[in-house]
Amino acid sequence: MNDSSIWTEKYRPSTFEEIKGQKEIVEKIKAFVKTKNLPHLLFSGPAGVGKTTLALVIAKQLFGETWRENFLELNASDTRGIDTVRIQVKDFARTRAIGNVPFKIIFLDECDALTKEAQQALRRTMESYTKTCRFILSCNYSSKIVDPIQSRCAVFRFKPLPEQEIYAVIDKVAQQEGLKVSSDAKKALFNISEGDCRRLENIMQSCAVLNKNLDAELIYSMASVAKPKEVKEILMLAIKGTFIEARKKLLDLMLNYGLSGLDVIKQIQKEIWNLDIPDRKKVELVDKCGETEY
Repeated sequence: MNDSSIWTEKYRPSTFEEIKGQKEIVEKIKAFVKTKNLPHLLFSGPAGVGKTTLALVIAKQLFGETWRENFLELNASDTRGIDTVRIQVKDFARTRAIGNVPFKIIFLDECDALTKEAQQALRRTMESYTKTCRFILSCNYSSKIVDPIQSRCAVFRFKPLPEQEIYAVIDKVAQQEGLKVSSDAKKALFNISEGDCRRLENIMQSCAVLNKNLDAELIYSMASVAKPKEVKEILMLAIKGTFIEARKKLLDLMLNYGLSGLDVIKQIQKEIWNLDIPDRKKVELVDKCGETEY
């Protein structure tokens, strides 16, 4: 499943109240929308936590029925050159908004993929069309955005969704799709999604095709992730000194779940913190994991 998953679109919120896990950011944005006084915005944070959704909600709440005419969405990772900024953005920014809001909105998704030259062109465009246009920029890493653009925007940093918010999304989807999700399955979904709501919905959609009763076994196999318990067993064997047995179990695990070496290292790093060994040893092991991953 990719980003255009049916469920991802189906469960995309259309009001501020529906957005999960970003309460502080939503409250500030609501104040901007209420007064129709929106600065340029820069949303940064991991994937699947609501950046694009919030941009769409802002447009829907500001413009109502005419939001599509007043909202331009561009994915900078598709068209990352200077021509995109010069032609598409400028053409849209030149005309006035339809309705009683004095500006249009241009949403540039994944703008950390824009070249430095394109970002410089964007900086001038943001200045030139302030009266008729507001920009919402979205990125995973704000450090890749040039300082002049950052200083022109109100910066909002999104965080992964917490456990309870993920559970709320699971319950909503399960209820509307007629799924049964066990408590172990919920825990597995949270562990695998790591606060990424889009990944959560994609995994649930994939599992629901096979079985309406979702359990941890099905979820781990669908996501190609080893169970934390199995990874912990390998680490315990290694700590006891039975390296040959630990290696055999590790190879079996990788073959069963189709894991790459990188996947395994990341899972091992997570499970080290749950081992019953001194904290100093845990830090040493995590340090080795980082070295190996590098």
